[in-house]
Amino acid sequence: MFLGNEDILDILYSAEEKALSLGASYAEARFHLLERQGVIARNDAIIGTTLASSRGIAIRVVFKGALGFSSTYSLSKEDVLKAVERAVSQAREASVHMKNQIIFSNEKLGRAKVSVIEKKKIDDLSTEEMINLLMDSWDKIKSADIHSKIPVYMQNLSWSKEYKVIVNSDGGFVESYVPRVFYFFNLVEYNDGNSINKWYEYAASGGSELAEEFVAKGRQYEDVYVLDKILRKAKPSPKGRMDVVLGDEIVGLLAHESSGHPSEADRILGREAAQAGKSFIKPTSIGTRIGSEIVSVVDDPTIPGSNGFFLYDDEAVPARKKYLYKNGVINEYLHNRYTGYLFGKGSNGSARAMDAFSEPIIRMSNTYIEPRDHSLDELIKDIDYGIYMKSYMEWNIDDERWGNRYVGLEAYLIENGEIKDLVKNPVLEATTGEIYSSIDAVGKNLVFHAGTCGKGEPSQGVPVWFGGPPIRIRKVRIL
Repeated sequence: MFLGNEDILDILYSAEEKALSLGASYAEARFHLLERQGVIARNDAIIGTTLASSRGIAIRVVFKGALGFSSTYSLSKEDVLKAVERAVSQAREASVHMKNQIIFSNEKLGRAKVSVIEKKKIDDLSTEEMINLLMDSWDKIKSADIHSKIPVYMQNLSWSKEYKVIVNSDGGFVESYVPRVFYFFNLVEYNDGNSINKWYEYAASGGSELAEEFVAKGRQYEDVYVLDKILRKAKPSPKGRMDVVLGDEIVGLLAHESSGHPSEADRILGREAAQAGKSFIKPTSIGTRIGSEIVSVVDDPTIPGSNGFFLYDDEAVPARKKYLYKNGVINEYLHNRYTGYLFGKGSNGSARAMDAFSEPIIRMSNTYIEPRDHSLDELIKDIDYGIYMKSYMEWNIDDERWGNRYVGLEAYLIENGEIKDLVKNPVLEATTGEIYSSIDAVGKNLVFHAGTCGKGEPSQGVPVWFGGPPIRIRKVRIL
């Protein structure tokens, strides 16, 4: 499809056959290619360019109930077959120690080719064009009519191409191509001995047309004025229990951290305990109420143009929309074929690997609180005294994804149903259950934000979106 992949297919199928001939009950071979090109700027200086490529073949096998994994940079058949032997040898040695066998759920696996359409080819975006976009952005930022100084404006613009071919002994075959554009900025302002910064990232699947949208039309040209006003005009935040409206940026982070991560079945079973943490959700929590009836949290990798886009996961299972929380009730966990078998639910297509040298593990994709029917004005007008936290400066969440802490950046006092003065760094601290149970209204405008989600040991970072509309929470604690 994108390479001379007839040879690749021959190697992948030979790897599968080799594993089965060595006694494996399941065999999987994945060719995984990543290419990246980018530019990093600080103010008016280009401080770095990147041109990187990573490719290899990953092998995964099951032998007598034990899992083996190996990979190789080499695309020679001889080296790939050696990787197969290593994976089978690992699984064979582990099999004598297995108390509970690894069994994959029976699934109707995909046989498909998937390609994201580029309006403008991704690699038509040259280094020179990226530099021009970043320098134009700096010129625009430095000419902003503000009182504060701008000591630092960091930017990182890059594109990537991800190409995978997956075959397995259960009949799966998936070939996919996903190009993405990534843009990050960190804006620092200084005034009268105080400084403030805002960092943000854009990322989506598509062609090079996204670069101009992110860099030339991004939120940084509004943020530069907002940060100046916060430095000069923000008043001390009120404290105590009060009503709070959270902006979509915080809502998206809330959905990702306090719904998406604790809903990962491997985390629920304890696999992530020493790596990325535990979960307050238990194996028996399906059907347990976690929030008000108007709250539903979705994970959906099939959203066109999304950063976390895929139609088949790395086990060749068809992807689909999943309700993690539905009408305030814990509804579904994120599963791969192994946990899908253990829970008797089957996989819901949530296994992804970062690259050819990483195993597929359970991952989020695009996670968000589902919108309802309120405008932002309607959320605010019913508050006598409270806070509108539009964006965050920092956040924390505990090991079980239960204790949350969000520190506001752009935040406003609400009095008598109207937005008033900027307030400085209000701190919302509450449990996951308290937040979701206290939501009494959900906005109608769904907005997504981009991120790279980290998980696993060794750590894997995969592209995601998180989002939601503004929400209103009653009587939560502000510190």
